[in-house]
Amino acid sequence: MTDDIKNRIRAIIAEQAMLEPEQITDDATPQDLGIDSLGLVESIFAIEEEFDISIPFNANEPEKSDFDISSMGTIIAAVERLVAEKG
Repeated sequence: MTDDIKNRIRAIIAEQAMLEPEQITDDATPQDLGIDSLGLVESIFAIEEEFDISIPFNANEPEKSDFDISSMGTIIAAVERLVAEKG
């Protein structure tokens, strides 16, 4: 299940970054992948839609969000937690 979530998130991020999913590593930051703030917001919307969850992310004040966007690993972990809570 968690591998499935991770793979689906990687596919969404890869599409946004115009990379292959294999290039999305857990320690990569959105900046490493060439994703700007708008791209990140679009990715988050796509992830919310994919998993039918609401991500507590404020694009205007990302540092005040309860959603850690510092790396792909933290994004994946946060989405996994939200999906589990919804479950």
